[in-house]
Amino acid sequence: MQNSLLVHNIDVLQFQELLKETLKTQLEELKTSLKEENQDELLTREETYQFLKIDSSTLWEWTRKGKLIVYGIGNRKYYKKREVLDCLTKLNS
Repeated sequence: MQNSLLVHNIDVLQFQELLKETLKTQLEELKTSLKEENQDELLTREETYQFLKIDSSTLWEWTRKGKLIVYGIGNRKYYKKREVLDCLTKLNS
């Protein structure tokens, strides 16, 4: 009986509501898991300055001043996307 559904004593509206709640729960779980997966996503230097819409010299300066933390593997440099986002500050205008 795979791929079959047996429903007793439930009307169409109740079934729709049950389906809606089930889908809502599944989407929230997917959203949470995707958010957790991307927290430690690594960005290259180029991806980072393009992501921030800044010049590469500005990225170098912010890294030199300790505003952004750079990680390395061999001669490659990476920034953690979550840390880049955490460095952004709210401005009162």
